[in-house]
Amino acid sequence: MLKNPFKLEKLKILAYKVTKHEDKVIKGEFFGTFEAMFNPESYSLKYENVYQKYQGINTTGRTARYSLSKPQNLSLKLILDDTGVADYGALGFATASLVGNVLGTKDIYQQVNHFLELTTYMNGDIHQPNFLEIRWGDLIFDCRLQSVNVNYTLFNRRGQPIRAELDTVFKGDLEDSKRILLENKSSPDLTHTRTIKAGDKLPLMAQEVYGDSAYYIQLARANNVNNFRKLKTGTTIKLPPIEK
Repeated sequence: MLKNPFKLEKLKILAYKVTKHEDKVIKGEFFGTFEAMFNPESYSLKYENVYQKYQGINTTGRTARYSLSKPQNLSLKLILDDTGVADYGALGFATASLVGNVLGTKDIYQQVNHFLELTTYMNGDIHQPNFLEIRWGDLIFDCRLQSVNVNYTLFNRRGQPIRAELDTVFKGDLEDSKRILLENKSSPDLTHTRTIKAGDKLPLMAQEVYGDSAYYIQLARANNVNNFRKLKTGTTIKLPPIEK
């Protein structure tokens, strides 16, 4: 189906429960949708690499050794408004605000609670907050809510909030199968197994996985290998995480 090029596409947050099948997390039962009243003016994506901090004894420092990549974070501000600007914006802010104060067309508390129910509160069926998918244009972001700061900025004569700003941070939450495809690497902080083939040597494996061939000793010890120069083809060897 072709999208209407003249229709304003609103940012949406879709909430899902989850189901598990063969240890793979997949989207389960649909829970609900939050649609932004105003699209954000901007959003930011944060990517972070983590490097090991261990330093050798009697050394002045060490080369930063890559450890892992944390899931990316998405930060954006959502605005909820009951001043009437959204409905009567052509009248100007002052007039629209006056109309909103009189009519009170939308309940800001209810809108905030709807957002929190979908993204923050524990879902009793799964005993954790919902899994989320943020959609806006080319942005499709699978995530969980990490934090939200709700700031009420305008009030009517009865002291009820008529405008709120939600400063949100969402943490990327890729399925394991997608994450492994993206990483496409052997990580030194995960346990791997490998089948020995002709020509395999423990020092070479240690260099490939841990970045240092000297760890072949710990590798031999972890697998009860007495003679690391004679590995039996076809046997399975564990490559456990090693603290450096």
